[in-house]
Amino acid sequence: MTNHDDAGAPFGAGSVSLRLYPHNELAATEIVDRLCTMAATAAEVGFDGVMTSEHHGGFAGYLPNPLQVTGFQLSVMGRGWAAAAPVLLPLRPMALLAEEVAWLDARFPGRVGVGVGPGSLELDFEVMDAQLDDAVPRFKADLPRLSAMLRGEELGQLEGDRALGGLAAAGRSVPVISTAMSPAAARRAAACGVGVIYDGASVVERLRRLSDEHVAAGGTGARVLVRRVWLGEPPTEAFQAQAEVYRGYTPAERQEHWRGSGWLTGDDPDAIAGELAEVLAGSGATCLNLRIHAPGVDPDRAQEQIEVLGRELLPVLRRRLADG
Repeated sequence: MTNHDDAGAPFGAGSVSLRLYPHNELAATEIVDRLCTMAATAAEVGFDGVMTSEHHGGFAGYLPNPLQVTGFQLSVMGRGWAAAAPVLLPLRPMALLAEEVAWLDARFPGRVGVGVGPGSLELDFEVMDAQLDDAVPRFKADLPRLSAMLRGEELGQLEGDRALGGLAAAGRSVPVISTAMSPAAARRAAACGVGVIYDGASVVERLRRLSDEHVAAGGTGARVLVRRVWLGEPPTEAFQAQAEVYRGYTPAERQEHWRGSGWLTGDDPDAIAGELAEVLAGSGATCLNLRIHAPGVDPDRAQEQIEVLGRELLPVLRRRLADG
């Protein structure tokens, strides 16, 4: 049986969250409005939290400032948590990111999470006058420091920061997850005391190996299973196009682990819920992050799908997860 006691915390065990993406065909002001409306709707219909993630230069479906948008979203969500996940850690001074996350948590205590990754797109680094070759070494150096600081530990010259220091005084932390595409990354996350988030297209056997590595290395944080879902008639062309985008920047040796287009679709919420519960258990993950967006899915249709999932899928999925 899945433990739902911590579902209300960011990346909590048994939680079901929603990944939200900007509709880049809109103007910036409307993009922000839509992201906030969708977050508020997701919380209202029963999702435990929402996530947004980072790329630059208008890369389809991503934001340059997911942590800022997380603050926008929390301000309109009546309940639930929000997380910038993943943020591209090598593109930011680590201590500055820790400060910003801690101060956002000060405004919304217990409702903020953060995920980080090293990044892999050349464009993201070019626009920041940074080197992609430096990304992984910087990430390896900064991840343990970020995790410690968001527990209120190892603050050094930032000991006087009221938000970071307040975490230690309150005996709590801001939950952190790291992208994990390899056993080494899963072990690294465990050593740093953080959770992991997996890619959305891998087969369950591969994810199970990563989960086992995380647990064997002492990992106690969340293991976030990502799945792309659509209840009803799916926008197939948009899904296929999105799969090609991901294939375009995913190394060939990782694509061999993919499961088709990566989308789970159908008209039967019970069938989708059953498969989600099965893969959650089989993968060794602790919580779910669902995605519905792809370039070509218009905002109104995405909004409608969030409402449909909340009304028809989430109640069935909750029962399936509770039954184990």
